[in-house]
Amino acid sequence: MGDPGKEEYKIQCFDAETQQLLKTALKAAWLGTEDGCSAWQRSSTNCPGPRPSRSTQDRNPGAVDLEKVANVIVDHSLQDSVFSKEAGRMCHAIIQAESKQAGQSVFRRGLLNRLQQEYQTREQLRARSLQGWVCYVTFICNIFDYLRVNNMPMMALVNPVYDCLFRLAQPDSLSKEEEVDCLVLQLHRVGEQLEKMNGQRMDELFVLIRDGFLLPAGLSSLAQLLLLEIIEFRAAGWKTTPAAHKYYYSEVSD
Repeated sequence: MGDPGKEEYKIQCFDAETQQLLKTALKAAWLGTEDGCSAWQRSSTNCPGPRPSRSTQDRNPGAVDLEKVANVIVDHSLQDSVFSKEAGRMCHAIIQAESKQAGQSVFRRGLLNRLQQEYQTREQLRARSLQGWVCYVTFICNIFDYLRVNNMPMMALVNPVYDCLFRLAQPDSLSKEEEVDCLVLQLHRVGEQLEKMNGQRMDELFVLIRDGFLLPAGLSSLAQLLLLEIIEFRAAGWKTTPAAHKYYYSEVSD
């Protein structure tokens, strides 16, 4: 993770107390040392390396409620479409820092619990707020993209992510450009990873997408264009050919 100052633009919209909470967690993630000890560990006499200064101790994440941090990030991700696209990197940084303390996974556990809670009530969320639903799908795909276990995507997230994308490929969702746009953007982001984890479900998802494209009742011209683009994107090995890039982006700009 780079200088935490670069992350501050993402948290300016929070109240002062919450901004401080997030900044403390991010500072801890950033303050890793060359001897392999995080700022959390350096507060302990068992860790080699220099003892932290008082200002560093004040930022010690041991004093931060990481479950609260996880809830704050999820709550705001459901309200802010820009934040939901970027929050995965923030979560990854905090998880990486916390993992340097043996046996500590408070933030990751809190994050995954909240994702599961929202997943279980996803239909209610969609009915209540289409923007909130789109933000949730964006956020869970973002988390899937960043979180790794033994350098592999988290298996626990594969089916929930697929289920969300399948919901976006239903006829009533394809009639809404916001959901079509979300479907295509997330497939661009994590489609190749998902297919490697479960190719059969990806085949089934693209059956729905192709059916939606071929039976365009209520489908806008932009939605049709986006669906055709993602069909060809996958067919080309999850790559955009120069000809396709020129065609689709000129069509969208027109």
